[in-house]
Amino acid sequence: MHCPYCNASETKVIDSRLAADGAQVRRRRVCSVCQERFTTFEMVEVVMPRIIKSSGKIEPYDNEKLRRSVMLPLQKRPITIDEQEAMISRIEKRVRQMGEREVSSNVLGEIIMSELKDLDDVAYVRFASVYRDFQDIDAFQKELANIRPSDKTDNVVEGEKTL
Repeated sequence: MHCPYCNASETKVIDSRLAADGAQVRRRRVCSVCQERFTTFEMVEVVMPRIIKSSGKIEPYDNEKLRRSVMLPLQKRPITIDEQEAMISRIEKRVRQMGEREVSSNVLGEIIMSELKDLDDVAYVRFASVYRDFQDIDAFQKELANIRPSDKTDNVVEGEKTL
């Protein structure tokens, strides 16, 4: 590692610690020439597969694009930033675990939908309405019927009224 102060190539690691919940290694270094100290961070470089769009165009994976498409349906929902970040990490992990060099946008969309469905029904329906291009209220109703558990009732018991 070159010293950022004098550009000398002789530096020594004086301390190493895990950072970012174990995703990075933080290293304190000292330059052998000018004696200045500096910090470096080391992390694994993960190669994500390229995305095959429905038009056939192939694009590099874009974390920010995923983040935007997931955060939009989660706006004004009671989901913490930590829960959102954990979901994005799970999505990326599932895509990496496929072991493919290229993944279709349809597969990625289905992974996103399954994660949103587990996290928040409203966000799921918001995402699905755009992803599946709902054209009318019937499409919404069909999707809502798919996510409602069959054991739920309308909370109306014979002879009783609920407000």
